[in-house]
Amino acid sequence: MTEDTTGRWRGWRTAAEDALYGPDGFYRRPEGPAGHFRTSVHASALFAGAVARLLCRVDEALGKPAALDFVDLAAGRGELAPGVLAALPAEVAARVRAFAVELADRPVGLDPRVEWLTEPPKGITGLLFANEWLDNVPVEVAEVDPVGVPRRVLVREDGTERLGEPLSGAEAEWLARWWPLAPEEGLRAEIGLPRDTAWASAVATVDQGLAIAVDYAHTRDTRPPFGTLTGFREGRETAPVPDGSCDITTHVALDACAEAGATAANAEGTLPGARLLTQRAALRALGVAGARPPLTLASTDPTAYIRALASAGEAAELTATGGLGDFGWLVQSVGIPDPLQEP
Repeated sequence: MTEDTTGRWRGWRTAAEDALYGPDGFYRRPEGPAGHFRTSVHASALFAGAVARLLCRVDEALGKPAALDFVDLAAGRGELAPGVLAALPAEVAARVRAFAVELADRPVGLDPRVEWLTEPPKGITGLLFANEWLDNVPVEVAEVDPVGVPRRVLVREDGTERLGEPLSGAEAEWLARWWPLAPEEGLRAEIGLPRDTAWASAVATVDQGLAIAVDYAHTRDTRPPFGTLTGFREGRETAPVPDGSCDITTHVALDACAEAGATAANAEGTLPGARLLTQRAALRALGVAGARPPLTLASTDPTAYIRALASAGEAAELTATGGLGDFGWLVQSVGIPDPLQEP
């Protein structure tokens, strides 16, 4: 960090913003997110293949436009977009304009067909896909004090915390509506208002098509009583310390984001169409299943059996209960039917 903030007390939103995205922040480090944690994109090429099939469905719903946009929001080091392009039929790939959106510098050797941006383009016709983005949009943390009042949690750069002022205004209203806390000392919540705003802004860039956010998530009836604030470093969960050395993340109140995105999509009178489902359900709708190949294939075509077995294992990881399969998918249609909705 360029400024000495070691002894300063700040809300978690400001502290995490600097620690993740400041000049020396975690997400600007050369190894990128893949050096510290494994996402669905890194787990298997099946994920990019599923997104490619989804993009084809969006293409059909749009009537096969001359230019079809694919926007990978929070692109890491650009792993997803080339995989999607490679998995598309040639006729569709020839019409795709691929964008990777990330604050870090463009990676060396990235497919030249992928345009590197620091914010989403305007006027998208196609698919905006945000995989594990919203959990890294920094938010304030609240904790109930000894007399039952929710207060802002303040933090120093070394991770030490104390309680600050009581919540008020829009933050208090959001908490009361989306994550009401009982007056019990120590209960915690994360104020998802910045994520609602960020998601609404992302949806507003889509003129026609689909916007999807994939993330660790909970809804109003499953909020964890002590919040979800945590850190990740070198593949391991660790204490969240806002010094730039680790990822800082909290799960996403996707139901609140869904309402904000639906409002943005409906600004021009289009059908809102916001829907929440698990990654397991979404990927199965896109043809990713973890079923093992029949044993008879092992005797008739051993090589094909081994390939099919490996693919089944990867599919099982992507759809696993208690793992990646439990991720939430927020699906927001803009002017087209939901291509993941069964007819």
